[in-house]
Amino acid sequence: MRVVHLPYGIGISTLSRALRAQGVEAVSCSLRTHHYAYMADMSMHFDEYPEDKRNELRKAFLHELMDKYDIFHFHFGETFFPDKSDLQLLQNKGKKMIVHHRGSEARMLSIAKGFNNPYARVKRSWPEQKIVANLKLLSAYIHHAIVPDHELLPYVKPYYKQVHVVPYAINCSELIPCYPPPDAEPLVVHAPSHKEIKGTAYVLSAVGRLKKNGFPFRFKLIEKLPHTEALRLYSQAAIVIDQLRIGSFANLSLEAMAMGKPVICYIREDLRRKFPPELPIVSANPDTVYNVLKDLLSHPERWEKLGLQGRQYVEQFHGMEKIAKALIEIYHRL
Repeated sequence: MRVVHLPYGIGISTLSRALRAQGVEAVSCSLRTHHYAYMADMSMHFDEYPEDKRNELRKAFLHELMDKYDIFHFHFGETFFPDKSDLQLLQNKGKKMIVHHRGSEARMLSIAKGFNNPYARVKRSWPEQKIVANLKLLSAYIHHAIVPDHELLPYVKPYYKQVHVVPYAINCSELIPCYPPPDAEPLVVHAPSHKEIKGTAYVLSAVGRLKKNGFPFRFKLIEKLPHTEALRLYSQAAIVIDQLRIGSFANLSLEAMAMGKPVICYIREDLRRKFPPELPIVSANPDTVYNVLKDLLSHPERWEKLGLQGRQYVEQFHGMEKIAKALIEIYHRL
């Protein structure tokens, strides 16, 4: 079994590393410039070439990969070429394919609001018509899809023959827990990849109100930093605030929990029962984040317990060995 993960993203390097640890020949490949491209096994930066040269290089590289790999594992709703003409080539070569949806390329506002989530927002770069067309094109060639949780499941389930729920993978051995002791001036951090989608304005408003009301804490907004530097700041934090609109969690929450930090993130009530009951995330939405953060700051005796529960949760449900084994089972079914 030989697997290639592409075209970019933070998760592809973790998955390929996890698969290699299970004896699978796997590699992660970032095709374009991206702030996580340096983490992939191969970083090609095709977007830095003129368009004619870029297409020539991409096509040559695709044929190189087709000669070596059996399974093409695509992420974020993208494939080798923007028009997805590579799917026909891969199908003709008898290659197995699977698509791994991660968020904005699948999330549709009409469906999100149908789940009574008034806070949901979507990226303007992925209007609903574009999402539907992309899902139809992908599922015409690819019959199996993966989503990380039940929040994304309704968006893609109508299109694929089978959709698998596989949680995010975390390499716990690389994230050393640093449980927050009670601190006279604790550090609160928020690291949005997209401010509107994550509800950053509400975080900043809550922080401003709490500081005005005399709460002694420091706050750090983490943006556009190398992953290693962001992790260093997480390790210093007492509380980490993730996203407030979507209703589920992703890499930031998992990394923070693995490092033993209490996490604030919006978990939709209807989704809470879909996660293991041990999930220790403290839920907050744009309407409640002020009171939730105020309460957590007011009870520092809770921090270490939440941190311990978070580390245990990630180890039990998101450890990369467990996730790799789940992927291998799916690959055998393609």
